[in-house]
Amino acid sequence: MDNSPVRINAEETLSDNWYILKKYSFDLRRQDGTWQAQTREVYDRGNGATILLYNRAQRTVLLIRQFRMPTFVNDYHGYLIEAAAGLLDNASPEERIRLEAEEETGYRVHHVEKIYSAFMSPGSVTERIHFFIGEYQPGDQVGSGGGIEEEGEDIEVLELGFEQALVMVQSGEIVDGKTLMLLQYLELRMLKEGW
Repeated sequence: MDNSPVRINAEETLSDNWYILKKYSFDLRRQDGTWQAQTREVYDRGNGATILLYNRAQRTVLLIRQFRMPTFVNDYHGYLIEAAAGLLDNASPEERIRLEAEEETGYRVHHVEKIYSAFMSPGSVTERIHFFIGEYQPGDQVGSGGGIEEEGEDIEVLELGFEQALVMVQSGEIVDGKTLMLLQYLELRMLKEGW
């Protein structure tokens, strides 16, 4: 007997343009044991990784600023301040985040520490993001960063004081979820370890 609480009845591809958008019709077993028919659209863009680069001695973080169309159409100016991130594209999270950090910030990361994984928008997007932190030194800069122009990236690299970044969270200048989570993680770790 199948104990799954979900029975998929139909799956339809709605778009395969940028990533894959599908419509699922399914039955969901409710807590009382009855089955309820439901329909949901699911956007599959693959899994990703993100990293907050920090310098303990200087008390700084490396962030990036880039245009994000979905934020623009949701009554925002479109330019988000974020931690470096990217899709895995068949690489391990550790391998991908090292490459993305270098592409986007220009810094080669020697040691990355995975802190957790999280679904960021599980109501409609399949993506699971792997979160990392990594310490950088001025000598780790091997390029100017900025992303890959052929992929439409036009990234500005920002080195900010850690306290300045926290103020920018409070003022609403930093509103990206993954970046908020990483900054708060680092703040808690700094308090715990007495940095």
